[in-house]
Amino acid sequence: MLSCSIQIGKLNVRPPFFLSPLAGYTNLPFRRVIREIGGVGLCTTDLVNARSLIENNPKALKLIETHPQDSPLAVQIFGGNPDEMRRAAHLLQERGVASVDINMGCPVPKVCNLGAGSALLRDLTAAAALVATVAKDLAIPLTCKIRLGWDEKNLTAPTLAKLLRDAGAAAIFVHGRTREQGFSGSVNLDGIRAVVEAVPEIAVIGNGDVVDVASAKKMAEQTGCSGISIGRGAFYNPWIFRQLEAAFFHNDPAPPEPDFEERVRIMRRHLELMVETFGERDGCIRFRKMGPWYVKKIGPASAFNKRITQLESRQQFEEIVAFYRQWRRQFLEDDGVTLKPRYRNSHADEILTGPRSAAREKIPVPAGPVEWW
Repeated sequence: MLSCSIQIGKLNVRPPFFLSPLAGYTNLPFRRVIREIGGVGLCTTDLVNARSLIENNPKALKLIETHPQDSPLAVQIFGGNPDEMRRAAHLLQERGVASVDINMGCPVPKVCNLGAGSALLRDLTAAAALVATVAKDLAIPLTCKIRLGWDEKNLTAPTLAKLLRDAGAAAIFVHGRTREQGFSGSVNLDGIRAVVEAVPEIAVIGNGDVVDVASAKKMAEQTGCSGISIGRGAFYNPWIFRQLEAAFFHNDPAPPEPDFEERVRIMRRHLELMVETFGERDGCIRFRKMGPWYVKKIGPASAFNKRITQLESRQQFEEIVAFYRQWRRQFLEDDGVTLKPRYRNSHADEILTGPRSAAREKIPVPAGPVEWW
């Protein structure tokens, strides 16, 4: 079972739970929400192009924007040019980030065509050489995010992990799917265990299909990983890290699910931070794709979802919440709090806590910038 903290180079991460990059979603506002709820040890930015960082591209700089509350922070970079990756890593070190992560897992063509992301799974020697170049003279920890291999016939992750360790990687994050799988099918826990066994000297962090306490414990028990990294599962359930900390380290096997008022409070806080970071109109527009996920587990939400797609101001958000609160009453018991039985076991409930959550074939992907997935 997991230890309460793990060492990644000079960086101590406590608790051993990580927010994975999720392009278009794990921006500064969401990271701050996750940290305020609690239970996360290290957050990582959206993946960012190393060349864009070197060129001070405004969009790239926005991706790595941070805040005093947003610590410790890792920045994930991608690119196929070792010198550019090295320069970007040193730039980030100068900016005070806690660690740099190299993306070797992104399966989309626009990343792979640069010789980056999952393309590095096809040339292990080149991948190791890139890491050696970036790690040289870098004072902060360098980590790598990999997949199990290019396809089922080429499960190269254990061999790659050894090469990356020898090249200077302080930890390995493993998404338990191949590049060919993308985000379909089920995570291969045996594949992650093979990586853990290949590099016992450094931390190996498991990633994929962790959406609740049960799936996290299954990941830890079956792989022997040092820590657990969560991407989509955290977006569906921002409370997941606090729930895992309670379950793993405080003997609380069933932390309470947040109720309606808590979900509204965190949703409102998320919107406030979006407005603070992007401005009111832009922040509200960006939040349109995020709001519906907060109400997935609190019963019928069609009235809310229809209106949130037109969100343009914080005042409008409060009007939408007030309308939804009134509309939702028809689905509640006489106590005005509890959902009537017929509405409790919806598909939305099963996304996170249903009996089939650990066995389903694939996790739904939120609407958004799917070209980055």
